[in-house]
Amino acid sequence: MGAILTEYQLRCGAGTLKPDAAQRAVAARLDALATALTAQVPSSGLLARFRKPAAPPKGLYIHGEVGRGKTMLMDIFYETAETAPKRRVHFHAFMQDVHRRLHAARQSHRQDAIAPVAKALAKEARLLCLDEMQVTDIADAMIVGRLFEGLLAAGTVIVTTSNLAPGQLYRNGLNRQLFLPFIALIGERLDVVSLESPTDYRLGRVKAHETFLTPISAQTDARLQDLWQRLTDTERGEPMDIGVLGRKLHVPQAAHGCARFSFAELCGQPLGPPDYLALAQNFQILFLEHIPELNPDSRNEAKRFVLLIDTLYDGKIRLVATSAQAPEGIYPAGDHAVEFGRTVSRLKEMQSASWWGKKIAET
Repeated sequence: MGAILTEYQLRCGAGTLKPDAAQRAVAARLDALATALTAQVPSSGLLARFRKPAAPPKGLYIHGEVGRGKTMLMDIFYETAETAPKRRVHFHAFMQDVHRRLHAARQSHRQDAIAPVAKALAKEARLLCLDEMQVTDIADAMIVGRLFEGLLAAGTVIVTTSNLAPGQLYRNGLNRQLFLPFIALIGERLDVVSLESPTDYRLGRVKAHETFLTPISAQTDARLQDLWQRLTDTERGEPMDIGVLGRKLHVPQAAHGCARFSFAELCGQPLGPPDYLALAQNFQILFLEHIPELNPDSRNEAKRFVLLIDTLYDGKIRLVATSAQAPEGIYPAGDHAVEFGRTVSRLKEMQSASWWGKKIAET
């Protein structure tokens, strides 16, 4: 039994994880890759100089629904992999780093900025672990194919997790046909593995916790932050942009299928149904902070809030929020008060255990 499976079994034995056949199968695949990486470590000595280096092993593209354990398994693999140099980074943080490097390369008047950036990244990481691959921005979509080609050509082994199968990446994106060669590259150069566990383990962490928190206070802010960390395993998410009808919707924080906004950012700005639909298509849980009490003059904010909740409800998206008032007190009077009655009903249903789902387990 390899190091990843051994660590997985130890955690199951200690009760920090629940045994899961699908997770165990992916752990075995990661163990096989760890063994191949160890075997590829170059030997030293005079004869080693004349040996042709072995081809690097195929990396892994691990996909599955949110909360199934993809990141946990990749992190065990990264911690135990005996290879150097290695790097583990969230995909969106990685792409931000890439864009900074490309900008610097272009300042030097390089005709092809991607090739030297890929070469530099490959020198820094013989093993590159990318968490949560999700391509939503056309700028990333046009870069990532050539970038991966350069990394793989230089011998970097890539392991990535994603909530989406390769064929679902950049779905409905602008000029998606230009992105299709990258999907083909994943199929050719990485082993695609599905983690098909039926259980969303992270949702078990919010059992017996309120998800609509009132009033707005330091205490409810702290409780929302606690729920964020329970569901994302991180203190702060990464910023990202989503393409919407040729423009960008900025997401201040994103992590593991969760997006986090303030009410002012989502309902105080001139956003509409396409923006809210893009959120519902890209995330499973929305954190919404500081919903104020709306007066009759706040008709635009109230209308956007109605549209947002309708879109989340139709998409079966889960909501965690802090609010100045309980749902029925948010917008008691105004032009949209009648239709807001439906919003109140939906907000109450979205707090229920049945809305959050029965296929959850304590972890």
